[in-house]
Amino acid sequence: MQTTTPAKGVREGSAQKREAILAAARELFLADGVERTSVDAIAASAGVSKRTVYDYYGDKRNLLLAVVEQAVDALGAAVTAAIDANLRGDIEIESALTRFAQDITATALGSSDYIALVRLLSTESVNLPELWDKHWNVGEPEDAVAERFAEFDRRGLLVTPDPRLAADHFVALTVSSFASTLGRPIERDEQQTQHLIVEGVRAFLRAYGA
Repeated sequence: MQTTTPAKGVREGSAQKREAILAAARELFLADGVERTSVDAIAASAGVSKRTVYDYYGDKRNLLLAVVEQAVDALGAAVTAAIDANLRGDIEIESALTRFAQDITATALGSSDYIALVRLLSTESVNLPELWDKHWNVGEPEDAVAERFAEFDRRGLLVTPDPRLAADHFVALTVSSFASTLGRPIERDEQQTQHLIVEGVRAFLRAYGA
């Protein structure tokens, strides 16, 4: 996981303290909400002084943005790992896409980072619209998938005139069926999971297969 960049005008300080503050903030934000979470409580949970929290992050708004950025970085890393493991080199397209979707549903969607990200975006973005800007500016996993789809088009494995749209369709047919609108993973047994992924990949290939 990447270390978040310090807010402008604050000091970088100890990486260990920064991570402790972020971990405490995330736990309290999710448990009590941002408005009801005090900087004093974050400092006490992290084992640092209130002044250290302000020195490292400036204010609670910057701290919330840093928590969101950390979650997005972790999700991006999970998607990158799944792409590297399944969508590079010589592949058979249907089995590769199936394994990729399985990796994403088993790791990213079930992770605490995913749940934290979606819950914070859904509950706090009304008052802090820059949360969405922070989320999208960090980078979208679909862009990385679109890059691979463009390569598969060049290799004759897919037909994707608009790789980004194809990536959106792939996610909708496979990964999105495993998350509720609240961002929590939907519980399914192994047989249901396998069936949904396999049929989603096949539907995608009926539209985009070479």
